[in-house]
Amino acid sequence: MSSFQPQPADLKSVNTIRALAADVVAKANSGHPGAPMGMAPVAHILFTRFMQANPRNSKWYNRDRFVLSNGHACALQYTMLHLLGYKVSMDDLKQFRQLDSITPGHPEVGVTDGIEVTTGPLGQGFANAVGLAIAQAHMGGTFNKDGFEIFNNHTYMFTGDGCLQEGVASEAASLAGHLQLGNLIAVYDDNHITIDGDTNCSFTEDVEMRFKSYGWEVLHVNDGNNDLAGIAAAIAEGKKNTKQPTLIRLRTIIGFGSKEQGTGHVHGAPLKGDDISQMKQKFGFNPEDKFFVPSDVADYYAQVAQNGAAAEQAWNKTFASYKEKYPAEAAEVERRMEGRLPEGWESVLPTYTTEDAAVGSRKLSETVITKLAAVLPEFIGGSADLTGSNLTRWKGATDFQPPSTGLGDWSGKYIRFGVREHAMVAIANGLAAYGGIIPFTATFLNFVSYAAGAVRLSALSHFRVLNVATHDSIGLGEDGPTHQPVETVAWLRALPNMQVWRPADGNETSAAYLVCLKSTHTPSTLCFSRQNLPQLANSSIEKAARGAYVLEDVEQGKKADITLVSTGSEVCLCLDAVKILREQGLNVRLVSMPCQEIFKVQPAEYKLSVLPSGAPVMSVEAYSTFGWGEFAHESFGLPSFGASAPAPLVYKKFGLTGEGIAEKAQKVVGFYKKRGGEVVSPLITALGEINDQ
Repeated sequence: MSSFQPQPADLKSVNTIRALAADVVAKANSGHPGAPMGMAPVAHILFTRFMQANPRNSKWYNRDRFVLSNGHACALQYTMLHLLGYKVSMDDLKQFRQLDSITPGHPEVGVTDGIEVTTGPLGQGFANAVGLAIAQAHMGGTFNKDGFEIFNNHTYMFTGDGCLQEGVASEAASLAGHLQLGNLIAVYDDNHITIDGDTNCSFTEDVEMRFKSYGWEVLHVNDGNNDLAGIAAAIAEGKKNTKQPTLIRLRTIIGFGSKEQGTGHVHGAPLKGDDISQMKQKFGFNPEDKFFVPSDVADYYAQVAQNGAAAEQAWNKTFASYKEKYPAEAAEVERRMEGRLPEGWESVLPTYTTEDAAVGSRKLSETVITKLAAVLPEFIGGSADLTGSNLTRWKGATDFQPPSTGLGDWSGKYIRFGVREHAMVAIANGLAAYGGIIPFTATFLNFVSYAAGAVRLSALSHFRVLNVATHDSIGLGEDGPTHQPVETVAWLRALPNMQVWRPADGNETSAAYLVCLKSTHTPSTLCFSRQNLPQLANSSIEKAARGAYVLEDVEQGKKADITLVSTGSEVCLCLDAVKILREQGLNVRLVSMPCQEIFKVQPAEYKLSVLPSGAPVMSVEAYSTFGWGEFAHESFGLPSFGASAPAPLVYKKFGLTGEGIAEKAQKVVGFYKKRGGEVVSPLITALGEINDQ
């Protein structure tokens, strides 16, 4: 039996939430009122009876985390944040979905106080919640001591039919069940409505059996509209289960209280004025009152907020005692949760000379990861079932696994994501959101496209997530066009706030990790080769860390005929071309550009020294040439998909050899000489940063 104790303000609180949500959406004339009205009872019970959080300090380390995976219902979350006393005012509610407000159309981390992750694309929040739960289990397994549960919070997540139809949620749920994440409780709003109408038209699977097969505990509340005691009992039961994640199937009526309740009409459109009036009258409110919070409801939520502050105060006392007994561990907790990197960690990054052997950059990446594992305990991640190919597991690594499996323990830093690319990156977003962890993921570059939705949200959320992407070109050879990325880097480079690195040798690989780890609010994709690459004579970590630099220049006093600019495995091919072109009497420069995004933010003077006026610039890359117009006058790349054959033959087929590149360069030089006139740097444009040279 539940220990639920009803409070006088419970029913009025639930109806206040419903009325506020309806008012918020109506004023904006945009949004989704139905789910907030249907889920008001479970939101009220969760936030007043179970959530351990302090609205006065929304970043308290051990707070319970809440994720609204069905992010279209954000009027509900904003309403709860306001009632609880987070930095969301009534005026902020009135500015819902308006320009520059802190209450955008879907929840965004960093915009609204109390929002943990950016949700909206369905299923992403589900996977984020799994990441948050993994993070707690890991931090607890690493730092908790007998008598000191420094990290023991729960992650609560609301989800709906739309999320559960998305593959990313299925991937994440499967992994959560395997990992026995007993700290994760999901509430499934089973209201039978999606945008197309009743779910009978497309979604008739047995959700409960699916989640049981994943290894989840499944509980039920058959009247989510009224049964507050049943809701409380289900959440309490879920908290007792420390061996399984819990799914609570909550039957609700979407838009409860509306004349259109239970239909698709209340899913994604504001209620009409007369409907809101009759609903308020039904709930005992004055139909003329808008954005109204009764005093007893406000007082009740103020007390809940005080309880949250008291919970943090009690934790602070525990942590103070922990700090006295375990000062080194406490200092590490604070460093990691504050996002500070250890002093001198950069010193472990390896450097190379031409005396070092040619190896694939995926192997160079493995060397860096191995070095980092020893000095960056927060560097945690794994591969989507490609560990042996991505080379992301260091010697002596412990897997993150439930101790009962005998495969690892909760303090393990290597995650076996399985063949779940999309969930892998979405889970990494949750790991980053928790704090104290710098997550990395790994797959083939081509299959980063499987995770595109989550990659985009890494960038939008400003999460430091490192995506290791090996087998980065036609150089992977025999696997053929299905595995050879052609367009992948183009769309990654098109993402705002994404760093795309394609190192050409060991020094550039070290530079890539250096810059990515220092970029606290930017995700990155690091593209590494399968084939061996020689160590370059004029490379260095310092040069590569600027995004682009001159690898080969013309003799002093001579005027360049052409500048080649390239990345990754094609840089050494361009070196072959430079030799050929010089033998043919041309003065040739070669620029290595491992990261366009970092080069773009360098000072104008430096950028123009790398890509100056006076000679045409030709880019060379074994991808689509799309996007190179910003840095080159001409571009040489792949005109189509790749081919299945040994790598040297594939490169030869597309002319990406020293001879082929030299031939293209001669054509470019001849064209611009024939045309005559000054050749202006491609960096100098009317609307660009450099426009007055």
